[in-house]
Amino acid sequence: MNKKSDLFLKEVTNNIKSKEAKRFVSDELRFHLTKAKNTWKDKGLSENEAEDRAVQQMGNPSKLGQELNKLHRPKIDWFILILLAAVLGLSFVPVLSLGNAGTMDVNHFLMNKGMVVILGTAVALGVMVIDFRRAEKLGFLFYFTGAAILLMIHFFSNSYINGQAFIQIGPITIEALMALPFFYLAWASFFADSRLKLWQLGLLYLLPLYLFFLLPNLTAPFLYSVMVFIMVWWSGMVRKNKLLITFIPLSAVLIAGLFFWYRAEEYQLNRIMGFMNPQAQSEGAGFIYIRLSELFSAAGWFGAEGNAEFIPAAHTDFVFVSLTYYHGYLFALVLLMILSLLAVRMLGIANKLSGFGKLLVIGAMTLYLVQLIFNIGMVLGFLPITSIALPFISYGLMPTMLNAFMIGIVLSVYRRKHLLSPGFV
Repeated sequence: MNKKSDLFLKEVTNNIKSKEAKRFVSDELRFHLTKAKNTWKDKGLSENEAEDRAVQQMGNPSKLGQELNKLHRPKIDWFILILLAAVLGLSFVPVLSLGNAGTMDVNHFLMNKGMVVILGTAVALGVMVIDFRRAEKLGFLFYFTGAAILLMIHFFSNSYINGQAFIQIGPITIEALMALPFFYLAWASFFADSRLKLWQLGLLYLLPLYLFFLLPNLTAPFLYSVMVFIMVWWSGMVRKNKLLITFIPLSAVLIAGLFFWYRAEEYQLNRIMGFMNPQAQSEGAGFIYIRLSELFSAAGWFGAEGNAEFIPAAHTDFVFVSLTYYHGYLFALVLLMILSLLAVRMLGIANKLSGFGKLLVIGAMTLYLVQLIFNIGMVLGFLPITSIALPFISYGLMPTMLNAFMIGIVLSVYRRKHLLSPGFV
């Protein structure tokens, strides 16, 4: 490039505010200038003459820069941000409802919830401003970081919550769920890299699964497995490999399920039978399913006013039951609509992308949607009860941080979708 070309590029980029867009536009214009220069050289012009003609073809640099600034400025998905603000605001309602069950002082819970909401908002907005493209080449770093977290919990944990291992470091609880964001980023990178072979992907999938079961933990490996399989079908992998990478692990899960059935403890079998036939286990494991059904039936459209009932895990796993009972079917439907719109919006964004960016959005949508569907399904009696939070609504730091991180990734991809060359995302 001669001095005239450099001055042209500098004047164009001086009219562009975004640093990311400056780099993108400069690279794009330099490519077009080189292409135009070669065309003029083929017509017999000298190097300098060809480059001068190429610059002239591009037009007024100031006007071009202003137009490109409008076109390539980072975008903010205000629809997702509005939905996020709405659901975070509604997440205080279950905490307020705790007082309906008796004389419980909810001030402590409200303060903690407020801190979690502030942290979740900061995480979502903080991740949004980070360029997600930097993560594409760091798949193995994220993968081994997630594996290291699981190994650390396995070797150093001496505490359990609901049978699940964790490590407490001051106010921070390190649990298996903390490894999921790292595996999520890793698998988006792996599936965007066509150099990895099928057997390598299989081994990469099995190691975290083994580590999850060592803890022991069922929720995290379930979320992990569903995420990987959904990302497989949205990747650029050939259909034959998609079928193989889906069929083999599903067969392994079926075999493991049969093995579990024959080796399970009596209380574990009772929990399964309680789900399959609550009435026959009404004095045992089936009681909770019957109780949840009674609470839903008593709710009405506007809630069971004046009837204070004790609801187990009313602000965590069974938060949807609590909200429905105290505030009615109408409130529950509005909440469900807002939560569902977040997933629909993520799917809409994914359909306009390809490659790494698309896989990131699909992975985020999958993790979010599986939590939503399973939590609602288990409290309605369609799925077995396990410890899966209702996204953003359930009380707790780690589930909120996980979902806020994924929303931040989606916002980051959306923010830069106009800065990406075709096929880059």
